[in-house]
Amino acid sequence: MKYIPTYDLMESARNTNQWLGATARAMGAYPAMAMLANPGMELLKAWGEVTERSFARMVAKPDWGIPTVSGPDGKDHLVKVETLVRRPFGDLIRFTTPGRASPGRRVLLVAPMSGHYATLLRKTVISLLPDCDVHVTDWHNARDIPVSAGKFDVEDYTKYVVEFMRHLGPDLHVIAVCQPVPLTLAATAMLAEDDPEAQPRSLTLIGGPVDPDAAATDVTDFGSRVTMGQLEHSMIQRVGFKYKGVGREVYPGLLQLASFIAMNAATHAQAFTDQIFRAANGLSADHDKHNQFYDEYLAVMDMTAEFYLSTVERVFKAREIGRNAFTVDGRAIDIGKITSVAVKVVEGEKDDISAPGQCLAALGLLTGLPESKKAAHLEPGAGHYGIFAGSSWRNNIRPLVLEFIDANSAPAQTATDAAPESAAKPEAAKSEVAKPEVAESEVAKPEAAKAEATKSEATKPEVAESKAARPEAAKPETSKPEAAKTETAKPEVARPAAVRARGRGGRATRRTKG
Repeated sequence: MKYIPTYDLMESARNTNQWLGATARAMGAYPAMAMLANPGMELLKAWGEVTERSFARMVAKPDWGIPTVSGPDGKDHLVKVETLVRRPFGDLIRFTTPGRASPGRRVLLVAPMSGHYATLLRKTVISLLPDCDVHVTDWHNARDIPVSAGKFDVEDYTKYVVEFMRHLGPDLHVIAVCQPVPLTLAATAMLAEDDPEAQPRSLTLIGGPVDPDAAATDVTDFGSRVTMGQLEHSMIQRVGFKYKGVGREVYPGLLQLASFIAMNAATHAQAFTDQIFRAANGLSADHDKHNQFYDEYLAVMDMTAEFYLSTVERVFKAREIGRNAFTVDGRAIDIGKITSVAVKVVEGEKDDISAPGQCLAALGLLTGLPESKKAAHLEPGAGHYGIFAGSSWRNNIRPLVLEFIDANSAPAQTATDAAPESAAKPEAAKSEVAKPEVAESEVAKPEAAKAEATKSEATKPEVAESKAARPEAAKPETSKPEAAKTETAKPEVARPAAVRARGRGGRATRRTKG
């Protein structure tokens, strides 16, 4: 199968079906056909319309099509796509809204590379934009990447995610959807070892196969039954002469689409049959529910052969992530090294691709992470698509994710952007803490203020000693919990922040239902 004519033959079959649909649509729309009082011509025209549109979408990358976003000023702001990092196999993009102040929450959506474009997360992006500064990993179609760009496997994918997270900085919250969940977990573990300061604040894992054996599905059963030799022989092809990646070995998107449709063949067949009758009755539209879904679902991209094969062999068969035995460039990656990144797992009760339990296994691997920084949510009645783009996501999961992000954000994110030295000023303390009692307790100690008038930092050792030597001055502070919040650099601040995160994030052993 690894021959260029094979790839071109498959593309020719797709092109032929598109041409047949266009021909049938044109014949049915011919004015002379109106003389025939036969509904068959209207059905032929409708069949051609649905068929042409379906096969044409298979080779076109959809536009993001993000609508305007309303800001706190009550105005609608246009959304632009900005590329921050360009790489051969994928870019890091950001959705900017000129004229609108940043929402504060900085989110990186790690999109799946499983046959669909990153635009599969369009609804997820739209739902997050009003409240977050959204970034997305935009993976490229392998057929458009020259062979000279080299290979791209699961290890390269992991290093790309590490690079993107390091570029965005530590004040970041990462959401991984489906396929990239285990590799994003490994990328975070790499940062925990190599560059702890660059780790994100939180990590939300949605419906990914961390341990495929935790709950068997048709996908995991297929990976267990088929040998790597069979996969390489039957699924891998070389890109044809029509594209820039001519000669590159890929797993074609059309084959992946055929696998997707085969899993629910009866449902898809009924959906297209109903759409044909709607089109014949004049009830279809360019942006109706059917076309909105299938315009995205049918748009597929090729994956590099090494990425597809290494995913099956290492993630599904060998369970390297599930056994905490994953390596990058010969180096062992220990997920237990993650000790400060809050992790939340989201699963769908009726997910037939990553069944409940596969993603939850991630919490068991985080042996170095406190239980207070672990959380899990099982969405009742939700399938795979619904947990990140459907009504279950919008109404139940999204609010929980935003709450989890807020609970594990840095204190500076929720306060005004003030200089560190302003913490010693009563005015700065009032704006950050908004507790009048704290400011009054500081003003009520003139002798302490005079003794420390020459020092700009309230966190210096001399200040601590002077306060320890004045039990009468320290008394009102210890009696008021708000006073501890003004000492921004003291360890006491981390304790209530952790308590708040613990109270809001939940524990891993308790699975909540929306």
